[in-house]
Amino acid sequence: MAFEASRRDWSELYAFFRLLADGYVWAGGANGAPNEEKKLNVAMVQREEHDGTRRYIIEGEDIHMVGEGRDERFPREDFATVAMLVGDMLKQHGGEEELTSPDGVEEFLDAVAIYNLEAKTDDRTDFYVAFWSVDAPLVGFRSYSRLGGMIPLLDGGRAANIKFEQTGVRFPNPTVNKINWLESPNEVLDRMLMIERMGGVLKYNDVADKVFRSNLLMIDLHFPRIAAEMLRTMYYEGITRVSELTERIKEINPLKIKTELITKHRFYEFKVKQFLFTLAMGMRPAKLYNGTDSAVEGFIYTDAEGRTMCYHKADRQTFEDFLYHHTRLEKGPLEKDKYGYLERENNLYYFKLNLKVGFVKRSK
Repeated sequence: MAFEASRRDWSELYAFFRLLADGYVWAGGANGAPNEEKKLNVAMVQREEHDGTRRYIIEGEDIHMVGEGRDERFPREDFATVAMLVGDMLKQHGGEEELTSPDGVEEFLDAVAIYNLEAKTDDRTDFYVAFWSVDAPLVGFRSYSRLGGMIPLLDGGRAANIKFEQTGVRFPNPTVNKINWLESPNEVLDRMLMIERMGGVLKYNDVADKVFRSNLLMIDLHFPRIAAEMLRTMYYEGITRVSELTERIKEINPLKIKTELITKHRFYEFKVKQFLFTLAMGMRPAKLYNGTDSAVEGFIYTDAEGRTMCYHKADRQTFEDFLYHHTRLEKGPLEKDKYGYLERENNLYYFKLNLKVGFVKRSK
């Protein structure tokens, strides 16, 4: 029998099977490639289903599955075979979002008690891993995969909007309507340029959502202004990579800080990396963040070749460097995220831009 599922679901399942089949995972390097000098042995992977917890324990050449009244063993080579089938399917059908299961995969999933391809958790983890020993503390991971299309690091919808006050001149209603009705392939930028041509100025004002504002202030009391300038620069100059945007922000220096703080202390890089790391650890726009660690402690990352590697908060510098060089700002849908037009509020007009952070399509 066969069934369809999303690339995201299949890629999460691929990483899960790969961990059990290999019995180890390489530490990830800052360049997005495995660090083959650092191998972490996997003792067990724990996964949540709609009807309870499953523990898949590596015992020699067998996988010992325990959970919800089941206690069974399966050959590890079967997990390797299914991982290969799923990996080949993901590589061969790169343009398709919904993929049909390869022959034999559905029967194997039933045998090993996997009924939900996407793990059923409330803490945003995809699975937990015990390294070296089944008695070791469980480590919560999210799965990110280039085989399945990288999910955004920050996709906060309208809660992630940043407001710019329109100053300079006061536009009459017909002019506001003309700006908002402008349609083009780059309509947000074109509307911003039209505002400027007519004498208007877009000046950073605030973060639209009060919870997200407070979350960003936890990074730094001036970080919302840094984020706003990065967004503005993305539109005006076409720079999307976070690392390149940060270099440009160093030149613009929106906070007007001293050169020594920028060059010697690397202030802007430090703050941007801190922001990315906080996102990776689970900070979200619409949920209050107080600095407390979440259940997510790292990523299991699958590259385009199907190699899995681990990024963990214990090696924070490598993790931050990876995020810094492999992320970019993206443009969310205008209608869904409600940004990119002049909006009246308390007799003033504001123009919102949406802060969305995704992963670059490929490494340079």
